[in-house]
Amino acid sequence: QMFSNNDEAAINKKLPKELLLRIFSFLDVVTLCRCAQVSRAWNVLALDGSNWQRIDLFDFQRDIEGRVVENISKRCGGFLRKLSLRGCLGVGDNALRTFAQNCRNIEMLNLNGCTKITDATCTNLSKFCSKLRHLDLASCTSITNLSLKALSEGCPLLEQLNISWCDQVTKDGIQALVRGCGGLKALFLKGCTQLEDEALKYIGAHCPDLVTLNLQTCLQITDDGLITICRGCHKLQSLCASGCSNITDAILNALGQNCPRLRILEVARCSQLTDVGFTTLARNCHELQKMDLEECVQITDSTLIQLSIHCPRLQVLSLSHCELITDDGIRHLGNGACAHDRLEVIELDNCPLITDASLEHLKSCHSLERIELYDCQQITRAGIKRLRTHLPNIKVHAYFAPVTPPPSVGGSRQRFCRCCIIL
Repeated sequence: QMFSNNDEAAINKKLPKELLLRIFSFLDVVTLCRCAQVSRAWNVLALDGSNWQRIDLFDFQRDIEGRVVENISKRCGGFLRKLSLRGCLGVGDNALRTFAQNCRNIEMLNLNGCTKITDATCTNLSKFCSKLRHLDLASCTSITNLSLKALSEGCPLLEQLNISWCDQVTKDGIQALVRGCGGLKALFLKGCTQLEDEALKYIGAHCPDLVTLNLQTCLQITDDGLITICRGCHKLQSLCASGCSNITDAILNALGQNCPRLRILEVARCSQLTDVGFTTLARNCHELQKMDLEECVQITDSTLIQLSIHCPRLQVLSLSHCELITDDGIRHLGNGACAHDRLEVIELDNCPLITDASLEHLKSCHSLERIELYDCQQITRAGIKRLRTHLPNIKVHAYFAPVTPPPSVGGSRQRFCRCCIIL
């Protein structure tokens, strides 16, 4: 009787509508839709706009078409604050025009992977959604500088923008954006291959509150642009410059001198960086928590010594393909301030000088959850087994070299494959 189609069911009599509405506000989209089918009274309560302030349709992306978004916008109206349409390939500019007109209080909008989106959508967001704070347009490859100009004119509260892989964007779009959106705190420009140092100079000059910047694979970026960022964005906490192969130690020096709050640094495949730069960085950026140094091929144990002394909060460290790292560097890391309570992940793939002795040095890292050892030829199963006696919950990913194949018999040789294990 509690869940009958009778609107006079006991639950509807004993609980006021305001309380039922409050209960419904904690339900997800699917549960709300099911509740809407229970009775006429519940239909009204479940579909009340106040219950639809946050909607994530990622799980239904294949079924979402433009008309669904239009209907949602009409139902939610000014109540809607957060909407995720990530991966909804069927949604285009027309639906989002209706959405923008109806949902003028939207603050967070995720259109990641909505490949039908063009500059027209950003124009409509600019006209109607002045409260927008977070916008994700990653992989919306039709987006151009016109979108950034529109957002600058109509969305002055914008704090976070993701235009990764929008490779038509140039310095002119960035210049227009930052002049109207000086409060940006997070900017994701991964794969924006046309961006040059000039774009970064505009960011450094107009975005003093910037906390997060992702420039992965922005291949034209050099020291000049990033130094401007460091000097203008002292609040920077996360920088990804992986794949920006032109940068040198000058960047690490600039970060050390200007960005003491830095917590995340990703500089994979930046092969010009050396121990000298990382020494300056470690001695000044004591809050570092995550570092991706994969293929920083010039660094040696000296970098690990500096990190072990000056970076007590380090949690994740990738040293894959850093072929000069030895057991001695890992020993210092294992004895460092971060070892006992902080270090959770260490990646040592393709570090040929690492042996089982390194695993012995890591036994004191009680928080260690995962270690990567692919193609570390001197690591043995026995060494991993000994490590696991001290850290029973650790996940170890490793390749083991095959047994030396026997001589050919009858003119043929038997082929042996590497064995991948996860312990």
